[in-house]
Amino acid sequence: MATVQLESFCLIRSSQHPPIAASSLSCRPITARFPPYTGLKQRPLAAISFRSQFASRVGSRGGRVLCEARDTAAVEVASITDENWQSLVIESETPVLVEFWAPWCGPCRMMHPLIDELAKEYVGKFKCYKLNTDESPSTATRYGVRSIPTVIFFKDGEKKDAIIGAVPKASLITNIEKFL
Repeated sequence: MATVQLESFCLIRSSQHPPIAASSLSCRPITARFPPYTGLKQRPLAAISFRSQFASRVGSRGGRVLCEARDTAAVEVASITDENWQSLVIESETPVLVEFWAPWCGPCRMMHPLIDELAKEYVGKFKCYKLNTDESPSTATRYGVRSIPTVIFFKDGEKKDAIIGAVPKASLITNIEKFL
């Protein structure tokens, strides 16, 4: 069995000399010297080119950036639990997509952005929720969720279809379109 010894180094700073790298084991100077810190370099405002329609206003305000995004309504996929399952899913008048997930699940984290995008695209037509199976195991058991991520589609309070595993957005859209 071979033994490996890793050596770290520390910086010794003196008011008279620039910083010197030194071994932490013996604190003897190493030949490497670091250049003195001179701070961050800033570009003058004249060197920055503005290509937006607001260029004249931005230039006169000292380099501030204006947001030109429009109609970016933030839609956040709500988390549901065993307690509010009945009112949000079963009694819903619109079709519902529920993602069963857990925080430790890597494929679940891959699905989150897709579910968020679908919630934005189908706002008012389809409801999207996320159910943490670690916090609400009884609902997951009731619907036979044995593997996560599992996406279940509900319409009129009834389970209509399920997708198990991480799938592309197109697969989810195909199932959503069936229930609209």
